[in-house]
Amino acid sequence: MSETLPTNFSSPRSVLITGGTGYLGRALVPELIARGHRVRVLVRAGSEGKIARGAEAVVGNPLEAASVAAAIGDADTVVHLVGVPKPSPVKARQFRAIDLVSIQATVAAVVERAERGSAARRHLVYLSVAQPAPVMRAYLAVRAEGEALIRARGLDSTCLRPWYVLGPGHRWPMMLVPIYAVLRWIPATRAAAERLGFVTLAQMTAALVRAVENRPAGVRVVDVPAIRAASAA
Repeated sequence: MSETLPTNFSSPRSVLITGGTGYLGRALVPELIARGHRVRVLVRAGSEGKIARGAEAVVGNPLEAASVAAAIGDADTVVHLVGVPKPSPVKARQFRAIDLVSIQATVAAVVERAERGSAARRHLVYLSVAQPAPVMRAYLAVRAEGEALIRARGLDSTCLRPWYVLGPGHRWPMMLVPIYAVLRWIPATRAAAERLGFVTLAQMTAALVRAVENRPAGVRVVDVPAIRAASAA
């Protein structure tokens, strides 16, 4: 069941972001810094200059648990944004080699840091995908495996489930907006149209910020309507 993201914010977070130089990360990092959070970004060697001013670059490999664990340090929140850019059905092998392996590494790192007793329980924010859906089955399967792994390890987590995030360089689905409007009027297709609707980059960024600032107890799932609502709160 999807949950609405709370709007309260008590104190700044110490945040590690994996995938922080990508499409969503480039929007999220400066927003978190502007709101007073301390942000560390895990980057590969040579990409240190790609992160926003005010963030700390930590060189490492997001596909290796030991590297992620070292980068976590004293962070109380880990935001996992690693993924194959511009997913398509032909990238099924890449989804398993990058998307799945990276979340496996991040979960293992969070668990390892907890078992070491280095800090209180951490909050893992995971970029998942809207589900179920009739297309992109390989991509959905990998993200569902990621969510299942998080649940199995008993982590406090927020799993955000957008379908497509509209923004610079990501606007081709706009031509489908009128079709979605019609589908929302039809009772038989209304739920699917809402679940698989588009969100904007601004809406997605606001939802990620709300997720960072409001830690759940257990697993919280946030779907498209709740992502849209976060920017209006």
